[in-house]
Amino acid sequence: MPLEEEERRKFVAEVWKRYEEVQNWAIANWPDAEHRLSTSDFVEGRKEILGLGLPPDQKLKQEPQAAPEPEQGGPQYLDVTPAPWP
Repeated sequence: MPLEEEERRKFVAEVWKRYEEVQNWAIANWPDAEHRLSTSDFVEGRKEILGLGLPPDQKLKQEPQAAPEPEQGGPQYLDVTPAPWP
């Protein structure tokens, strides 16, 4: 295993460990008792972390998914105007 790949794996393992610590802290300390956090609220973050472990040429390319139509519960209005520069 090349040194670069080994370093990447170690880095991802450390980020994963720290992310789990933050996730556990956030779940335990979430102030809204009516709407509790769960591990499922952190799925996208875990996907991003796992993507760090892939070499740039192997990164997963995700196609943007179209929003459902308004009659199917999707948004009636999508703001596509970019924000101005500060």
